Amino acid sequence: MKFSLHCDNDHRFEAWFRSNEDYETQAKRGFVECPECGSIRVAKALMAPSVATGAAKDARKEAVMVAAGQAMRKEMLDKMREIARQVKAQADDVGERFPEEARKMHYGEADPRPIYGKASTRDVENLLDEGVEIMPLPDLPEELN
Repeated sequence: MKFSLHCDNDHRFEAWFRSNEDYETQAKRGFVECPECGSIRVAKALMAPSVATGAAKDARKEAVMVAAGQAMRKEMLDKMREIARQVKAQADDVGERFPEEARKMHYGEADPRPIYGKASTRDVENLLDEGVEIMPLPDLPEELN
């Protein structure tokens, strides 16, 4: 499904998802971000419904879109895995202390260093509201289904 989206900076863009539930899951986990500014505060914009023109034509178009979507998903996951490997190789895992450690560095109470760890959705929102620059490092499936 194609969604028209916008971020909290009012940048507008489109993205494909398998279903509305797939979009909701990815958005909640911080996987949906604005391609222009990187904001993860993204919402669906209103869009006009599509009108089917012919079952066979629509089926072919759907098959092409599914294949393209699968290829894009694999490429995206491969890139995300590589980024996650690089971050983990160069940063300290602070586990559940992530929000506390990120704040200490942001407010100058600790020397800046690359870190990663765990944070609740609420902690992430609070860090962002405080101006702490963070980026989600998603848990990725090891094998594609």
